[in-house]
This record gives sequence, structure tokens and C-alpha cells, in this order.
Amino acid sequence: MPRYPLKQLAEIKQKNLETAEINLRDKKRFLEQEQTSLTKKEKERDQVKEHRIDKLQQLRDHMDEGAVPHKVEQMKQYLKLVDEKLAVKQRAVVEQKKKVTLAEEEVDKARRELIECQQDVEKMRLHRKEWDRDMHLIEEQKEGVEMDEIGSAGHERKKTATSRQKNKKKKSQ
Repeated sequence: MPRYPLKQLAEIKQKNLETAEINLRDKKRFLEQEQTSLTKKEKERDQVKEHRIDKLQQLRDHMDEGAVPHKVEQMKQYLKLVDEKLAVKQRAVVEQKKKVTLAEEEVDKARRELIECQQDVEKMRLHRKEWDRDMHLIEEQKEGVEMDEIGSAGHERKKTATSRQKNKKKKSQ
């Protein structure tokens, strides 16, 4: 049977599929890292937020007790610092969310590429199967023609032999 003419192309498609699988795995791993980083930054922000709430409650308690204005002013200054720190942490969370979104988009893109490669490999597999079937039919037809030719040649020999025998019998009579 002849060699499959698209064998190299099928091998290339298979390698592309393997590369796409590796790429998707890498993108998923990167996404997990970004999500872990986001979780960590959200925890840090939440800790600062809780600290701010605690200090705000302390300030209110001191004001209710009639604390010294100087002490109240110090606490207000400290709250401003905590607010700034909270704003920084919030910006970090927002930036990390953007990174997570980009990583998710990359995973989706890699998944689409993988699906496309899988479809290409499947098309090549189906084409190979059809080609093998066609080649098998052609081989069977060739064998049938050869058998017909062999049968015809045998029949001709028998016919010739029979006619010779008849001719011999006629001559001998």
C-alpha cells in the first residue's frame, strides 16, 4: 500500500496539539499564581481596613470620654496615614484584578487554540481513515483485475488445449 501523502502534515498538527496543551497548562498555572497573589493582596487590604475601623472606634471612644485635643489630633493624623495605606492597598488589589483578568483571557485564548488544534488533528485522523479505506478498495480492485486476468488466461489455455485436443481427434479419425 502506498505511503500516506499527508503524513508530515498530520505529524505537524499533532505537534501543534501537544504544544497547545503545554501552553494551556502554563497559562492555567500562571492564572493560579495571579489569583493567589490577588487573594493575598485582598487579605492585606482587609487587614488595613480592619485596623482603620479599630482606630476609628478608638478615636470615637476617646472623644466620648473627653480626651485631650492634642491626643485626638494625633489620632486623626494617624487615621489619615492609615487611609493612605488603605488606598495604596486598594490600588494594588485593583491592579492585581486586572492581571487576573488578563491571565483569564490568556487561558481562554489558549483553550480556543487547543480546541482548534484538536479539531485539526481529528480532521487529519478522519482523512487518514478515509484514505486508508480508499487505498484498500483500490488494492482489492487491482487484485480482482489480476484474478480476472489470471482466470481469463487460464480459460484461454484450457480453451486452446481443448481445441487442440479436438483438432487432434479430428486428424486422427
